[in-house]
Amino acid sequence: QVQLVESGGGLVQAGGSLRLSCIASGSIRSVAAMAWYRQAPGKQRELVARITDGGSTNYADSVKGRFTISRDNAKNTVLLQMNSLKPEDTAVYSCHANVMSTMTSMFDDYWGRGTQVTVSS
Repeated sequence: QVQLVESGGGLVQAGGSLRLSCIASGSIRSVAAMAWYRQAPGKQRELVARITDGGSTNYADSVKGRFTISRDNAKNTVLLQMNSLKPEDTAVYSCHANVMSTMTSMFDDYWGRGTQVTVSS
């Protein structure tokens, strides 16, 4: 079994900052790409930022220059530093990872339960 657990969400005023973290744990052999997605009420889930195991990153246009994704491969952790937050960033943010477990020796997709980020104007 592999679990992803997010933390760091909350309520912040526009212009403020938050840092989200996600830890992958369990029967892990290897972690490939890790990413953050978000879903606002009434909208489809969208990719916010993604980072490969080699450190290559890509971002949604709406967050470029404000959000930074990073990871600690030794700890199977991915972080999302969010600065200059806007009300439109309000959403449930979920962690995603492509993980090879020791049980299957295959890469599968895993998701965390999500953490709420609310930005007030």
